[in-house]
Amino acid sequence: MKSDRLLSILLFLQTRGRVPARELADRLEVSVRTVYRDVEALSAAGVPVYAERGRRGGITLLPGYRTDVTGLTADESRALFVLAAQGAHAALGLDAALGSALRKVMAALPAPHRPAAEVTSRRVLVDATRWMSGPRQAADLDVLQDAVFSDRRLELRYRHSGEREPRTYTVDPYGLVAKAGVWYLVADRRGRPRMFRADRVRSARLLDDPVRRRPGVELADAWEVLRRQVEERADAVEVTVRVRRARLDAFRRVAAAQLTEVTDDDGAGEWVTARLSYPALRAVRQLLGFCDQVEVLEPPEARAELLAGARSVMALYEGSRPGGGDRPG
Repeated sequence: MKSDRLLSILLFLQTRGRVPARELADRLEVSVRTVYRDVEALSAAGVPVYAERGRRGGITLLPGYRTDVTGLTADESRALFVLAAQGAHAALGLDAALGSALRKVMAALPAPHRPAAEVTSRRVLVDATRWMSGPRQAADLDVLQDAVFSDRRLELRYRHSGEREPRTYTVDPYGLVAKAGVWYLVADRRGRPRMFRADRVRSARLLDDPVRRRPGVELADAWEVLRRQVEERADAVEVTVRVRRARLDAFRRVAAAQLTEVTDDDGAGEWVTARLSYPALRAVRQLLGFCDQVEVLEPPEARAELLAGARSVMALYEGSRPGGGDRPG
C-alpha cells in the first residue's frame, strides 16, 4: 500500500538522514520514479522532505524534523513485547535497557494498540533453553562484546571439549550468536571461520590491532558456514534404531538434536523405527540411558560401541562397592 510505503520512507529518512533515491527504490522494491512521486506526496502533506540532485545528492528531511508517528500495526506492536530469549539480554547486560526501551515503545504506541501489547507481555514467554541441558558455566561476555563492537582482534585462552588444558588463539571477531541458550563467539582464525563457546573461554584479552575480517563477509555469512559444518559433517555416523512406542515421547525429547527421522506407522505395534545422526561413533553411547527401550539396528559398528559401553558399566559395578574401594576377594 502507498500509505505504508510513505511511512517507511519517512521513518527510514529519520534513521539514516540523506539516502540516495536508488537505495530507497531497492529497499521498497519500486522504481526510482515512484520514489520521487512519493517524496512529492510527503511534501504536499506538510513533511519537510526534499531531493538533492548531484553526485552526492539524495532524499533528505529538513534538519531537526522528527515525527512521533510509530506506524506500528497491532500485530507489530504485540510482536515487540514477545521477549525472545530473555537470558540473552541479561547475559549482555541489557536487561535494564530493554525494560526502558519497551516502556518508551509503549508510550509511543497508538492508544488502541497498548492494551494488546501489555497483555502479550504477560501472556507469552519464550525460553530458548532446552530441557535437560544440564547446568552450564556462566559465560563472561564483557570482553567479547568489547572486541565485537570496537572492531579489535582478540586473544583467547580456550578449553576444547575433552581437553583439560586451554589453548591460546588470536582471532578476528565477527560477532556473538545465542544458539538454544548457548553463546558462541564467531571469529576468523588465520582467515577461516571458527566458533568458540563463550562458557569455555578461560580468559580473553583485547589487542591493539584492528580486526581483520574477510571482505564482504558478515556475521550471518560466517555463522551459516559454521552451522552447515556442524549439521552436515562428512564423518557423521548415521544410526537406525527401534524405540518402544511407550518411550517414544521421552526419546524425542532427549535425542532431539540427533534425531533426523521417525518412521511412524498407523499407531499399532510395540516398536517405532527412527534414524539419528551422531558426530562421532562414541556419541552413540547416549542411547545406553534408554536401556532395553531402544535397540540399535545398524550399523554394526554402533551396536558394537553400545556393547562395549555396556560392558564398561558392568565392569565398573562388578569391580567396586558403594563408598569406594574394591570388593574384598
